[in-house]
Amino acid sequence: MLGLIPIHDDNPTRRPGVVTWLLIAANVVVFLLEPVASLSPSGNENTPAGLCRQLAFFQQYAAIPKELTSNDQLPVTAGPPTDPRHCRAVRPGYTKFPFLSVLSAMFLHGSWLHLLGNMLFLFVFGNNVEDRLGRLRYLFFYLVCGYLATYGFALLDPSSTETLVGASGAIAGVLGAYLILFPRARVTSLMPFLLFLPIWLPAWVVLGSWFVLQWIYFQGAGTAQGAGVAYAAHVIGFIAGIVLVIVLGGLRARRPPPTTAWDYRYR
Repeated sequence: MLGLIPIHDDNPTRRPGVVTWLLIAANVVVFLLEPVASLSPSGNENTPAGLCRQLAFFQQYAAIPKELTSNDQLPVTAGPPTDPRHCRAVRPGYTKFPFLSVLSAMFLHGSWLHLLGNMLFLFVFGNNVEDRLGRLRYLFFYLVCGYLATYGFALLDPSSTETLVGASGAIAGVLGAYLILFPRARVTSLMPFLLFLPIWLPAWVVLGSWFVLQWIYFQGAGTAQGAGVAYAAHVIGFIAGIVLVIVLGGLRARRPPPTTAWDYRYR
């Protein structure tokens, strides 16, 4: 159950998820402008010069825990390689504001797979949370979850100079909110260990298993250095989404009218 891939939910909305679609479009456009967009699906670059370009780009625009906790820009960045095995350390020719780097990092991704995975979850679950909160509150909710997830991760490893990129902290908040708002909504998911056969499960099973998986990985790795994935940010973002959607009045908002017998019973 921990390997479920959600692809659709039977949960009608009263209005189109405009903000969700705009967020997806923004993430895709920004990724196409990144130096990693032309690489392999995993984002790998074999040449030293290419690796240095990627590192320099992410050091400038990504969030870095040490910068966030000290509120001070790191003194060096990656420059053109003088040795095929290494990047040259140089003083950055720009001024970076760590607080704003969290915002830019939310729209950066390390590979096509990273981008597509995040956008799939946002596509499936974002529109219903937006519908419940309203567009402006939803956008505020999304950004705050991203900030809380990133700063929470930084506080767990304040001396880390690893770059943090991706919308997964904010999207984890969306998943937490969806779990609270629509726990019994029916979600169509693929099961990789059953040859990607689709099954229909309530949201609490799909999202609950996702959170359990993130928690297990967080206990085992927790940081980007060890796993390449900031599982701690996923856990923090998910919990932040649960708390924030309650604070913003999501549970008190008017629900869309049910359209099927399933909706009457399970929403």
